[in-house]
Amino acid sequence: MSTIKTTTLSTLDGTATVPVNTVVNGSAKAWVNFNGTGTVAIRASFNVSSITDNGTGDYTANFTTALADANYVVAGSGSADGAGSGGIGFSNESRTTTACRVRIFVTTTANGSDQPAVMVSVLR
Repeated sequence: MSTIKTTTLSTLDGTATVPVNTVVNGSAKAWVNFNGTGTVAIRASFNVSSITDNGTGDYTANFTTALADANYVVAGSGSADGAGSGGIGFSNESRTTTACRVRIFVTTTANGSDQPAVMVSVLR
């Protein structure tokens, strides 16, 4: 395996640059946008190989490449479709180096809620 050592990354024409530390330490390590109703289906993703449907509003995002540790942040949301009179909540149920489990729920009842659009971001 080769190693490239540099402090800044740049586009070919030099119009955009970013410090390497921003990429290494601050970029999303994984993200996914998926249909959480019926048969779950990924619309678009980065470093997410599949979604496991654990039950109503309960999903696991499985990473393509394992993370260095489980000390990362998970943020996400679900669409409000089908929430009734309550809003939609998002919680991170567990984190490992190879997956994160999340739950979408109706805030007024705390009941799990399948949603047509679920978005999850993993930051470290």
